[in-house]
Amino acid sequence: MSQMDISTRTEEGGWRSKPSFMTWRARDVVYVMRHHWIPCLFAAGFLFVVSVESSIKMVSESSPPFDIGFVATESLHHILASSPDLNTGLAALNSVLGVMQVSYIAWTWLIEGRPRATITALFLFTCRGVLGYCTQLPLSKEYLGSAIDFPLGNLSFFYFFSGHVAGATIASLDMRRMQRLRFAMVFDILNVLQSIRLLATRGHYTIDLAGGVAAAILFDSLAGKYEANTRKRQL
Repeated sequence: MSQMDISTRTEEGGWRSKPSFMTWRARDVVYVMRHHWIPCLFAAGFLFVVSVESSIKMVSESSPPFDIGFVATESLHHILASSPDLNTGLAALNSVLGVMQVSYIAWTWLIEGRPRATITALFLFTCRGVLGYCTQLPLSKEYLGSAIDFPLGNLSFFYFFSGHVAGATIASLDMRRMQRLRFAMVFDILNVLQSIRLLATRGHYTIDLAGGVAAAILFDSLAGKYEANTRKRQL
C-alpha cells in the first residue's frame, strides 16, 4: 500500500511536520476506494445523514415518538391488538426464547466451565440497569402487554436497551465462537422474529433493539479482554 506520510526527514536528520493531506496522491485515493470501500461507504452515509439530520423536522411535543419500526409493523400491531390470544401465544413463545438464552448462558459457565458469556451478561445487564434508570421513557400508548411475557408477570421494564435482543445476541456470539454455527443461525432467526414482535407490540423502539445488539458485541469483547488479562496475571 502506498504511504500517506505525515512528516518528511530534513537534511539535518530531524523531522519536519507536514499535513497528511499534502502527501496524498491520486493513486492513494484510488487505492483507498478500491481496497477500503467499506469505510468509503460509511463516509458517504455520514454525509447523507448529516444532510438529513440538519433538514428533518423535529417531532413536536404533542405528537407521539416517531419510530420506523412501528411504521413497518403497523399491520401486525393491529392484528395483535384485535387478537389477544395470538398476542398471548407469541408472548409465550418469546418467553421460551428468553428461558433458552438464559439457560444456555448459564450452561456455558456451570457445565462447560467457560465464564465469558456469563461475564458478558453481568457487564451488560448492569449497564442496562444504570442507563435505564438514568433515562426512564414512558410506555407507548399502543403497548400490548402480556402477563406471560418474559420476565413473567407483565412487570415494568426499561426501554433502553433491549435485554431480550442482547441476551439472544450474547448466546449467538458464544455459539459462533464454539463453532456451533447451526445453533447460532437458529438463535439469530429467532432474534429477528423476536424483534419484529417487540416492535409490533410496542415493547421496544428500534433504537433499543439496535442498542441491544451493539451492547452485546461490545461487552462480549470486554469480557474477552477481561479473561485474557486475568490469564496473564495468573502466569
